[in-house]
Amino acid sequence: MSKLSFGLAVVLVVGAVWLALRPPVRGVLGSYSTCFEGRSESQQANALRAARALDGTVTVPGGVLSFNKTVGSWTADRGYVKAPVSFSGELLPAWGGGVCQTSTTLYNAALIAGLEIVERHRHLWVPSYVPPGRDAAVAQFDIDLRLRNPYPWPVHIEARLGGDKLGFVVVGRVRGPIAQVATETRDILAPQQLLHPDDHLPIGERHILNPGRSGCRVSVYRICLIGKEAGQRELVSQDTYRAMNRIVRVGW
Repeated sequence: MSKLSFGLAVVLVVGAVWLALRPPVRGVLGSYSTCFEGRSESQQANALRAARALDGTVTVPGGVLSFNKTVGSWTADRGYVKAPVSFSGELLPAWGGGVCQTSTTLYNAALIAGLEIVERHRHLWVPSYVPPGRDAAVAQFDIDLRLRNPYPWPVHIEARLGGDKLGFVVVGRVRGPIAQVATETRDILAPQQLLHPDDHLPIGERHILNPGRSGCRVSVYRICLIGKEAGQRELVSQDTYRAMNRIVRVGW
């Protein structure tokens, strides 16, 4: 093979790789955003830091994106802070509090974009920033969100950060949205009130530690919007969320 022919072959190979990794048509397969209303500054900071770690991620055809592996550890040396996390209905500070809002936002964008859900977990209680059944809890190192790219071309994940919102856009070679998501609530579970005696409070005085939150049973479906499978309805999940009890301290 001559030097000219060899050089031409190298150029063709490099060009083919470049085209494979770069979608020739910028099509938004799906997007989703959540609001920071009611979230603490520390929760917002952790959620944004995790989102920046995901920004620009490329998943090859058939490849699986792991939220935990991509984001990494939620430790102080990586810029994370302690933020409120719910334990048994009471908010306590923990490293990386707020990161679940990032995984939840990405999960919803992935549903709309038609990505395959390999692993997803619900919270014990319904979170405030997304409808029931639409959340994706993560925890290091055994509770992950994993998404598979079912398309014959790469998909790109882009974060949208600004104002009081956190969003993700899934980009590929066709224009979406690929699907829409429908939620059906079957039962509402009412919270109970728990009274905790507190000798430090005047007799009869009450301090609310947690206002409580209703639980529910919910089914989530994904309806395909384009292609040969348009109109098909897929059961994504069936979840039961506990009622978060109302906790009140009472002076005795």
